[in-house]
Amino acid sequence: MGEEAAKTEEINFTEVWTTTWETPYIMRLALSAGIGGLLFGYNTGVIAGALLYIKEEFGDVDNKTWLQEIIVSMTVAGAIVGAAIGGWYNDKFGRRMSVLIADVLFLVGALVMVVAHAPWVIILGRLLVGFGVGMASMTSPLYISEMSPARIRGALVSTNGLLITGGQFLSYLINLAFVHTPGTWRWMLGVSAIPAIIQFCLMLTLPESPRWLYRNDRKAESRDILERIYPAEMVEAEIAALKESVLAETADEDIIGHTFSDKLRGALSNPVVRHGLAAGITVQVAQQFVGINTVMYYSPTILQFAGFASNKTAMALALITSGLNAVGSVVSMMFVDRYGRRKLMIVSMFGIISCLVMLAAVFNEASNNAPKIDKRDSRNFARNATCPAFAPFTASRAPPSNWNCMKCLRYDCGFCANGAYEYAPGACVVQSADMKALCHSKGRTFFKDGCPSKFGYLAIVFLGLYIIVYAPGMGTVPWIVNSEIYPLRYRGLAGGIAAVSNWMSNLVVSETFLTLTHAVGSSGTFLLFAGSSAIGLFFIWLLVPETKGLQFEEVEKLLEGGFRPSMLRPTTRENQVETP
Repeated sequence: MGEEAAKTEEINFTEVWTTTWETPYIMRLALSAGIGGLLFGYNTGVIAGALLYIKEEFGDVDNKTWLQEIIVSMTVAGAIVGAAIGGWYNDKFGRRMSVLIADVLFLVGALVMVVAHAPWVIILGRLLVGFGVGMASMTSPLYISEMSPARIRGALVSTNGLLITGGQFLSYLINLAFVHTPGTWRWMLGVSAIPAIIQFCLMLTLPESPRWLYRNDRKAESRDILERIYPAEMVEAEIAALKESVLAETADEDIIGHTFSDKLRGALSNPVVRHGLAAGITVQVAQQFVGINTVMYYSPTILQFAGFASNKTAMALALITSGLNAVGSVVSMMFVDRYGRRKLMIVSMFGIISCLVMLAAVFNEASNNAPKIDKRDSRNFARNATCPAFAPFTASRAPPSNWNCMKCLRYDCGFCANGAYEYAPGACVVQSADMKALCHSKGRTFFKDGCPSKFGYLAIVFLGLYIIVYAPGMGTVPWIVNSEIYPLRYRGLAGGIAAVSNWMSNLVVSETFLTLTHAVGSSGTFLLFAGSSAIGLFFIWLLVPETKGLQFEEVEKLLEGGFRPSMLRPTTRENQVETP
């Protein structure tokens, strides 16, 4: 084991290109399956821009925060079910069939949203897409992992992460492309049908995972695929390792049983699976509680909180964060097999916590220095236009010193900025389409989600830094870890459990973000994420081993006795793989 660990130090990004250049079939498999990641990223990212225009078409959505949260989070709710069923479906019918079913769900969900005539139809379409996202989120990296040589497995699984972030970046580009097109959000949501059709056609031409085939007594087919992936001198060693793993599984099944409940009990009674799940669930939950999907689902809204009122401007600026996420995935591909999964995640978490604290400070300063309310302007803006909560102060009483733009917005009113100088006192008025139009007719800017702020550019800077430190580590590595940390016989089931934990955490974060910002403000919300990130960092350090460059069977041996970080490891355990 120590010798293998030493060998992995020699891994570099050039080896990935050399291997895939000599065996282009490997890259074809990875990219074709990775389109599931692209669909995953597109369908979770596109709602950030589409929601702005859904609110304009449906008044109920604009007026009800909980309805906005449901539209955003319904895909996540569907993904929980998709991931749960996907684990069982992967083991029963194979990885390839699971990808095909996910593509059908993506296609049907997109078509339902395109023809939606009411918010509940959009919610139904988002739910169907969510089923596909859940299946794709665990199946695509699993398929790529089982099709990849061990030494470059991490980099190839990272292509799935790259395509997830690429899908999110593409969704922002598509959003911008359709802002002036009739049907705006329908086009934004419907475009996802195209890559679903492409992947469906490609997967029909690709084989099943050789490990799943061997496990299901289709050894000749398994050998044929392994011969196309590995050099001739390595094929026999791979088959021997598969045979050993399958014999162990068969012995377990003779004792445990064959039904789903039997398999679940067997998985939880297996120390390797338990220790793997402890690590796998930890990284999946930590990935969500750093708050990443509040940035990806609500980034235009967050930028409006920071003082960028225009839908188009907010979406254009959000494109920067999405692009940085994609770039970070490329960095992950370059370093994950060189420096290791564990180290990348720990460094990433330190950076995330620092950026979240700085974002909390920026939004706190923006709130404290928001423009004041002009009493005369608010009273004379238009007939019956004054915000009801502020109206008592327009007569004789002077407004309290804390009455500024942010206070106005907390009462669900709107702020019409000063026409001469945006940061000067402005009018606190009723929030309505008529007031917004009247404000614009006076050559002024109307704010309803955030206030004019001199600190807005700092929000963009630290959101960008947050993405830069998140993407190479916590962005892609949790999916890599979960694709390689479980025994073959339980890989689909355990991967499904971990994926469900990811999507349940995602649901909690996405369903509560707007509510939290209303309750404790943007600053308090980012500070909460910093706290949860610190907890996640501790458990990653405590529970997650290093798996770079190891064969699947070697990972099993590593987890048999449970993992301990070197600081807590007895010095007598000389055979343990050294992990920082």
